[in-house]
Amino acid sequence: MLRLWKATVNSRNGLAFAIRSEQAVREEVGALILAIPLAWLIGATMMRKVELFGAVVLVLVVELLNTAIEKLADRLTTDHDLQIGRVKDMGSAAVGVTLLMSGLFWIFAIAERMGAI
Repeated sequence: MLRLWKATVNSRNGLAFAIRSEQAVREEVGALILAIPLAWLIGATMMRKVELFGAVVLVLVVELLNTAIEKLADRLTTDHDLQIGRVKDMGSAAVGVTLLMSGLFWIFAIAERMGAI
């Protein structure tokens, strides 16, 4: 139980730091807060509602991983390094792909709700 408690505290601390230090994380937490009622309104089924919410959670998860990679890379060196730049770009691409996927889920659900599909 102690290990679980410490892991929970570490997770809370990491999320709090990310929210304080990264605008993108703050925006995605805001999107997550909006996604709760919107998923309820837009999702045609309970499973669709869960999928819509989960897609936004996934964006936040990938953003947190990207932020961790960037913070670690910046800690290694502040000098311009081509390889570190590529690593950061790949993390950013992961966020972009996840945002695209999430957006497509939401567009599909909206079209489904409107009877277009």
